[in-house]
Amino acid sequence: MSKIRLTIIDDTGTVSFVGPAHGAKVLTAACSARPANVTALLAAARPFDAQMVDQVLDGLAIFDEHNGPERYQAIHAALTRGHSGPFRVVDSITRAASLEPVETGVILFNLAAQRIVQVQNSYSALLRRDRGRIRAAGKPTRHLYRYELPHDWSIVP
Repeated sequence: MSKIRLTIIDDTGTVSFVGPAHGAKVLTAACSARPANVTALLAAARPFDAQMVDQVLDGLAIFDEHNGPERYQAIHAALTRGHSGPFRVVDSITRAASLEPVETGVILFNLAAQRIVQVQNSYSALLRRDRGRIRAAGKPTRHLYRYELPHDWSIVP
């Protein structure tokens, strides 16, 4: 399975994780629901790939358990070891990691600016209107989802 870095920005901060490459389309489809924050985006993505959403939420819970204000040694050490799980951007080290492409690239979902930035995407170009395969237990099903981004959302490169 191809991997891609997905970074989500909202008014309260930034979350980043390495996920399945199809996750870029899942999050794009979820943006069609006009989510205001990371929590709303993940809730909108759940019907398309619940396993991916659960892995992100579980990873953020672990991050929050091991890292706190001005106590970022755990995430710094994990990133040094090649950690690819979800984390919050809390300083310049985590910001750099959130922009670092993996196998098929890095995509930013800026919820506040209503913009999806394909910094590097060699998997599949994201479209304003498309369809994707619903996943169950991480595996594609025969069922499809369809989406269309609102007109005020933009996708760059």
